[in-house]
Amino acid sequence: MTRYTGSTTLDAQTTATLPGAEVLLRALVEQGVEVIFGYPGGAVLPIYDALFKQNHIRHVLVRHEQAAVHAAEAYARSTGKVGVVLVTSGPGATNAVTGLLDAMMDSIPLVCLSGQVPTALIGNDAFQEADTTGITRPVTKYNYLVRKPEDLAPAVHEAFAIARSGRPGPVLIDLPKNITVGDAPYTDAKSVTPRTTRMTSEPDRAAIARAVAAMKNGKRPLFYTGGGVINSGPQASENLRKLVELTGFPITSTLMGLGAFPGTDGRFLGMLGMHGTYEANLATHDCDVLIALGSRFDDRVTGRLDAFSPNSFKIHVDIDPSQINKIVHVNEGIVGDVGQIIGMMIEEWEKQPAYAHKADLDAWWAQIEGWRALDCLRFKQDQAPDAVIKPQQAIQRVYELARQTGRDTYVSTEVGQHQMWAAQFFRFDEPNRWLTSGGLGTMGYGLPAAVGAQVAHPDALVLDIAGEASTLMNIQELGTIAQYRLPVKIFIINNHYMGMVRQWQELLHGSRYSESYSDALPDFVKLAESFHATGLRVTRLDQLDATIRQALEHDGPVIVDICVAEGENCFPMIPSGAAHNQMILGPEQEESGATISKEGQMLV
Repeated sequence: MTRYTGSTTLDAQTTATLPGAEVLLRALVEQGVEVIFGYPGGAVLPIYDALFKQNHIRHVLVRHEQAAVHAAEAYARSTGKVGVVLVTSGPGATNAVTGLLDAMMDSIPLVCLSGQVPTALIGNDAFQEADTTGITRPVTKYNYLVRKPEDLAPAVHEAFAIARSGRPGPVLIDLPKNITVGDAPYTDAKSVTPRTTRMTSEPDRAAIARAVAAMKNGKRPLFYTGGGVINSGPQASENLRKLVELTGFPITSTLMGLGAFPGTDGRFLGMLGMHGTYEANLATHDCDVLIALGSRFDDRVTGRLDAFSPNSFKIHVDIDPSQINKIVHVNEGIVGDVGQIIGMMIEEWEKQPAYAHKADLDAWWAQIEGWRALDCLRFKQDQAPDAVIKPQQAIQRVYELARQTGRDTYVSTEVGQHQMWAAQFFRFDEPNRWLTSGGLGTMGYGLPAAVGAQVAHPDALVLDIAGEASTLMNIQELGTIAQYRLPVKIFIINNHYMGMVRQWQELLHGSRYSESYSDALPDFVKLAESFHATGLRVTRLDQLDATIRQALEHDGPVIVDICVAEGENCFPMIPSGAAHNQMILGPEQEESGATISKEGQMLV
């Protein structure tokens, strides 16, 4: 893809000149923007002045620029629209870098508008000057520095096209102050032909036919789906459900793909990978045909590469041609929109001869049900009223009680053990409801993500499943929640540790808990109250359900501090460098007959 270079011809759709800030907002309105997440500063004051004078776009004032990007990510992820961020120059732009990389890793469509010093001062170390395009080049799909007024509107239109096309991602537009203050011509979107990455032809039907033939030859097939199915839109999820129904094949998902296929459907094996289920990981290892749809073979999924699904015929469908054979060599690579290709797979399946291995598939399902019977997520919760709460119990009850409300529910998470437990115990039946940081693993994501989801869906139930350490990374966004009266429910799974760090220190570093314990945590109840929210605390099992219900029924923001067992580990777990059939299981699976390692943990 290339950027706009000023060559677009202005035609009758081009208006007389307007102040650059008004040109910017007019372009955003034409692109369908309804919400901007931002934080003002000197370099963007002309834009904020223009925002003040209009009623088309809502601005949400966050408390930190990183949070603005995470909120926009969740807005985009939960709606399918392009998220928009507005930050000032210098530290405003550099504070956004983590969020931009997070969006890049997880393929989230964003446009970030950053202020810049006037063009005459660029390179002079002016106040709050930074080489924003240089800094953000590695963390964006594309970026611009607008130096000429006539480039402004075309750059905005092209940025949106790039952000949403192909594999989605973040695009940054750096806006010198003289460009937004001075006059600029307006060019509408129809007059700009963005030079974005496009599919030059239909997906290869011959490759699809070969893939389906391999699927019909499979005796132990498995669908492995990723976030690309969700990015493709609702029709992709519908097509996926139909394809699974037609084939009867089992299906597993990456962390980012949860919800593309109903989590409560019996054909869903749960998440695969480092903290995936026993049955999903063993099915991945033992399958003879692996159909990867909109996934990129992330290292947290594959484990040891030379032992990843070693005996399978691998089919990989992805919109980004650079992903084919990038990490895992596949037998059939198909480039294109995954939703469209799944639809074509359905057509091919229905016109090819009938599936001839029904008996083998039944035997495969019997094997999977045997693995499933291990109940790898089972845990033992002491049922005494004053018992210490296990984190799994807390998250499972939040899921079950939220489900009982019957409300449309969106779940964001921070990063760590609680994130993995939420992925294990929440069962999403619809796409776009699961909002988490996958590729980058960004602590501090969940709270601002809940802001973005609640702004996008004001009548929905929005839950943030959080850890106490991650929550403190962007705790200032409680101010945003208060200002906009967002009824977000924050459930802090409080074990006083950076839980995943502590777990790795226990298992891999001789239980040397170096700097992973927090002994100076705030009183989260009082902290909530200081931000005009309701604060609740749970310290024993007999308080858990009633407190969760109280939070869910409250019509305003709530923080629930759930004090849980400090030393609980998240299992199953594939250690770094291990294969899918070398999982560490939890102590509750002792009676399963799995082998016990020297460390006392359960190995397959």
